[in-house]
Amino acid sequence: RESGDPALDSRLRGNERSKLLRQRRMLYRKDGMDLNTIHEVSQPRARDDVPAWRAGDAFLAGGTWLYSEPQPRLTRLIDLAGLRWPSLSVTDAGLEIAATCTIAQLDAFAPPPAWIAAPLINQCCRAFLASFKIWNMATVGGNLCMSLPAGPMIALTTALDGVCTIWSPDGTERQVKAIDFVHGPLHNALTPGDLLRRIDLPLAALMKRTTFRQISLSPLGRSAALLIGTRGQDGAFTLTITASTPRPVQLSFDTMPTADALRSSIEDAIPPGGYYDDVHGAPDWRRAMTLLFAEQIHAELSETA
Repeated sequence: RESGDPALDSRLRGNERSKLLRQRRMLYRKDGMDLNTIHEVSQPRARDDVPAWRAGDAFLAGGTWLYSEPQPRLTRLIDLAGLRWPSLSVTDAGLEIAATCTIAQLDAFAPPPAWIAAPLINQCCRAFLASFKIWNMATVGGNLCMSLPAGPMIALTTALDGVCTIWSPDGTERQVKAIDFVHGPLHNALTPGDLLRRIDLPLAALMKRTTFRQISLSPLGRSAALLIGTRGQDGAFTLTITASTPRPVQLSFDTMPTADALRSSIEDAIPPGGYYDDVHGAPDWRRAMTLLFAEQIHAELSETA
């Protein structure tokens, strides 16, 4: 619980994180009960220390999914905590988010006042189906790498024109736009041995007006539709559709389209059968909410700033 004293609360959160880290180290011991197929844990301190990838490996960041179910195929964990990447870095180009940045750290970020898109960060953090304990361990990169339709960090980084930097096993790196990173549920641009290093949000995107809409079947349920609209200073409009579709769908216009044109573009981009179907929402309901939210976003961003 919060004490009301910011300094004390910060120390308490730090102590809680240290406790969770100790628990995590106990869990991946060879004689642990959760991941009892693990025979080795590598703890690199620099990129050159990252071991060559082999079958049975997994990168460990927050571990909130890794420890949530048996992982019988795994024999070695590569713990990223020792790399000590700066969680968040404000630069002249925008915001750099380390893949190991926790949701709690991102939510607590105090952006420059000129970044009018910054409220979107908190809105997406709060779209998580997770307790505060998960917030203190779950990472931005982990949410992207899981590549689930409801991933709110996928929505955030896609809507703000994020660019992912990926370390390849051969020592090179490459950049992939966030919109192209997720290919479908549990499927993305990473190949064996690839490591997501960071996500860069450009300054121009952080200066855009934004509108956010999200819904789930229950008040604290997993997102069934999460839409974000952005409008630049030049009047360009972009609609990002996530959660209701297997992968993000993004529609961009040089100027604000009419409501009918926007609806038609959505129908063209998401054909019949293109909406996600699981226990968190039927496809026809997801489609209806997507179209409704798109209409609301259009109306809000059509207003004069």
